[in-house]
Amino acid sequence: MEQHPITDLLKISMDNIKDMIDVNIIVGDTINVNQDTTIIPISKVKCTFITGGTEQNKAHGLGENEKYPFGGAVGGSVTVTPVAFLVNKFSETKLLHLEDQTHIYEKIIDTVPEAIEKIKKQFLTKDDKD
Repeated sequence: MEQHPITDLLKISMDNIKDMIDVNIIVGDTINVNQDTTIIPISKVKCTFITGGTEQNKAHGLGENEKYPFGGAVGGSVTVTPVAFLVNKFSETKLLHLEDQTHIYEKIIDTVPEAIEKIKKQFLTKDDKD
């Protein structure tokens, strides 16, 4: 079975996208500020990709054994948005968010174990009093 021209169009597009995308886009290269401080940028990557094509109609007067001309197009975009920086300073590592909402959720997740421990202690002290 003969391969449809849109298959070649997709293959060429995907090969070019693979050449453009690099893992260092998501977790960037290390930036050494001084001997004690290192910064690593962290980004969010969003890819959009679309392709399409059509075969021309018989109005061109082709013979029975001739192929109809194919027309196709590919479009896409890649958006890289910085979301945080991983900072290592004096052997202490912190994640500094650029999005406030993410920071709030992380704070909530960080305080849950501490809250559970406090609740456990309250129940244990109530049981000891009884």
